[in-house]
Amino acid sequence: MSYSPSLGSSLTHTRLRDPEHISDFSGMCAVCTADCTGPCEIGLSAVRGSEAIYPYATDINQFASEKSYPLDFSHFNINGRVFGALGCHEDANLATFPKANINTYFGINKKINLKAPFVLPAMAKLNWRDYYAGAALAGVLAVIGEDVVAKDKDLVLENGKVASSPLIAEMVSSFRKYYRGYGDIILQANYDDENLAVLDYSITKLGVKTVELKFGQAAKGIQGMGRVKNIEDALKFQKMGYLIYPDPSDPVIAENYKKGIGQVFEKIGKLPMWDEDILIKRVARLKELGAEQVCFKTGPFDPRDLIRIIKIASKAGVDLITFDGAGGGSGNSPVKMMNEWGIPTVNMESMLYRILKKFKEKNYPIPQIAVAGGFATEDHIFKGLALGAPYIDLIAIGRAAMAAAMAGKQIGDLISKGTVPKEYQRFGSSMEEIFGDIRELKGLYGSDAVNISAGAVGVYSFINRVSAGLKQFMALNRKFSLEYIDRSDIIPLTDLAARVTGLETYSDIADREIEKL
Repeated sequence: MSYSPSLGSSLTHTRLRDPEHISDFSGMCAVCTADCTGPCEIGLSAVRGSEAIYPYATDINQFASEKSYPLDFSHFNINGRVFGALGCHEDANLATFPKANINTYFGINKKINLKAPFVLPAMAKLNWRDYYAGAALAGVLAVIGEDVVAKDKDLVLENGKVASSPLIAEMVSSFRKYYRGYGDIILQANYDDENLAVLDYSITKLGVKTVELKFGQAAKGIQGMGRVKNIEDALKFQKMGYLIYPDPSDPVIAENYKKGIGQVFEKIGKLPMWDEDILIKRVARLKELGAEQVCFKTGPFDPRDLIRIIKIASKAGVDLITFDGAGGGSGNSPVKMMNEWGIPTVNMESMLYRILKKFKEKNYPIPQIAVAGGFATEDHIFKGLALGAPYIDLIAIGRAAMAAAMAGKQIGDLISKGTVPKEYQRFGSSMEEIFGDIRELKGLYGSDAVNISAGAVGVYSFINRVSAGLKQFMALNRKFSLEYIDRSDIIPLTDLAARVTGLETYSDIADREIEKL
């Protein structure tokens, strides 16, 4: 079998003519006929060229890897116990799952309280208003993604630096409008954002307190890229300092463009050219400007690079590093990079556990650590926290939280039009009848809760669901506070899972205990 998907993919809106007969090695149909119109990726490439590298309609969709990795969290089951209680009195009236404490904090020196150990990672597309607002409702962290200024039609630059970005201001306000003392809105910057002084502006002019430096896109490792529709936009982006290929300011290329000759323009994000000295000084400067927390975001790069990033963060006093494993995603990533690049999340987290354990033994200061990469439901979350315990503090939930924002908005729009989706008619016909957690929000925001957008309620309710599920798994293991979750709470089901993680199997545990009899 092949772990890689075939050359018919929902990401590229393609399909195989004969999906029952595939050459696993190539991903193509076993037989290519002379009369085929090419509905697969080969055919799309024959028609559209390099455009076929990317997913389709990235402005209205989000994407993740389709590869079936040899190891993921399905290779583990969650343990369970029937004696005692940690983090709670051994009292059946008190040791109930709703009382499990999943409150935590973010930040090394200045701590920010969180209602749950979650961060909604970087997004700056699709339904971002409800994504950020829902994070504030739920009391967790949310990250504004990179390259926002490239989308800001009202952006003002002075001497090549950001002087005003109404779009970033609106994104920050989306969170602050519902802020209730928990969580924070984090602004991320890539290498191009740094050249434009996006963080400097946002800290000093918008009062942003938490910022994040990005070491390359998680799902693709390199910086953002995308086609530019016309030469006017290409020139605008070039003037802002972005790399544009081919050069739209070249008179020959400009003349050829008018004639319909030549390559399509592409906006290419610069790869970070940072080192230890640059990053340590930059973290210090951001704090001088007024940032109270500085974070790093990185993908599943070579293990040597991951170790180096942690070392730099340790020396610089970075508050949080988010490591994003292969298998997740959300943005405009080349499809083959989403499928074929990087360390899968379970493998990456197992490495991080060993790396951070060694850092602890050597008494290096360790930043807080978050892990991303395909986390969607409470079983994933519990397994992620257990596998990395005690060094993994937060789990990043990206695509699933955005899906909740989009679904909530769509359902709310239909309800407002009097067209309740048939799947939800059993709950009623009004917003308050169908969205079950509005009653909770009334307790937090009073009568104004009924005016909260359906998408934001959707994010709040989704986080409510995974929080309740996390508490149930904690109670199953008689652990009623997050700090008691440990690696013994998950059990590998396969030899590969046991070998990669170093965890004991059910048979290992039984053999050891039988010897004690």
